[in-house]
Amino acid sequence: MINVLFVCLGNICRSPMAEALFRDLLKKENLTEKIKADSAATSSWHIGSPPHKGTLAILQKYNISSDGLVGRQLTKNDFDQFDYIVGMDESNIRNISDITGKVNHVKFIRLLDLTDHKKDVPDPWYTGDFQETYELISDGCQSLLKKIRSEQNL
Repeated sequence: MINVLFVCLGNICRSPMAEALFRDLLKKENLTEKIKADSAATSSWHIGSPPHKGTLAILQKYNISSDGLVGRQLTKNDFDQFDYIVGMDESNIRNISDITGKVNHVKFIRLLDLTDHKKDVPDPWYTGDFQETYELISDGCQSLLKKIRSEQNL
């Protein structure tokens, strides 16, 4: 099983959106038996919380399940459990390094570095633009799946 972890600051906006989008993509591609997705926060602010209402609304708009999405914090042990640890922005990547004790590891990917965008995924907690975040994450998830398929011969 290939394990993918999406990470953002609070695990209520971007990373659960990415987890849900990626799970939906895996289902459509018949890859749920080969790849598993999860999400986590670098902070402890929203442990046990459901996704933000804006994230839930955009997922519902596109008929993507939000089942099982609950805020949790990244742990040092996640480094050993996941093959790909995907941050939404540069700050997330730095925090992932701090928490795991690993620096610039090949497992760590800033999501939009896999796309033509090459920028941070804006945090809709601050911007209020869940549509833009959805579109960027969707593009990133498709690129991530292409990368995984290539690297894992799927």
